[in-house]
Amino acid sequence: MPLVRKPQDPALAAPPTPGALAALSSADPEERWAAARAALNLEELARALPTEEDARVREAMFTSLARIDTVESAHHLLPLLRSDDAQLRAGALDALRMMPTAVEALLATLLQDQDADVRILSCELARNLSSEQATSMLCALLAREDQVNVCAAAIEVLAEVGSPAALPVLESCQQRFHDAPFLGFAIKIAMDRITSQSTAPRG
Repeated sequence: MPLVRKPQDPALAAPPTPGALAALSSADPEERWAAARAALNLEELARALPTEEDARVREAMFTSLARIDTVESAHHLLPLLRSDDAQLRAGALDALRMMPTAVEALLATLLQDQDADVRILSCELARNLSSEQATSMLCALLAREDQVNVCAAAIEVLAEVGSPAALPVLESCQQRFHDAPFLGFAIKIAMDRITSQSTAPRG
C-alpha cells in the first residue's frame, strides 16, 4: 500500500473544516476519500479508519495520519497492529514506517509488548533507524526474548542494518536456541553479513 510522503505545503497546517470531518462518515466513498485527504483531526481519522471498507479511502486515511507525523498520530496507529484484518495491519505498518522520529520514541515499548505478533511487526520498524539505534534496541530484545519467531524477525533486520555490537548477542542467542537449526542458520548469515560490512574498505 504506497503512501504519499509528508508534503511541505504550509497550507496543510490549517485546521479542517467541520464539513470535511463530517464527510468522513459519508455514504459516498469519493466524499470520504476527499475528506480523509483533507482531514488533520487525529480523533476523527482514528475513529473512522478501523471501520472503513474502501481500500482507497483507507489509504488516504493512513496517508493523512503519516503526514501529521507526531508521536500522538503514531499512537493512533498502534492498535491496528493488533487487528485481525491483515490490510489494516499492513497499512498501519506502512504508515508508521513513514514516521521514523515518532516511532523511535515508541519502539522500545513496542518491542516489549506482550503480544508476540506485535513484537514481530515492531522489528520491521527498526529498519528505518540508524544502525546504532536498531542494533541497541534489537539486541535488547534478543537478550530477553523466548519466542523463536520473534528472534528470527529481529535477526533478519540485524542482518541488514546491524552493527558489530550485535555479534556477541547473536552468538549468545545461537547458544540459547541451539535446538532450532533454522534460527542458527539465520544467525550465521546475519553474523557473516555484519562482519563483512564492518571489514569492507570504505570508498
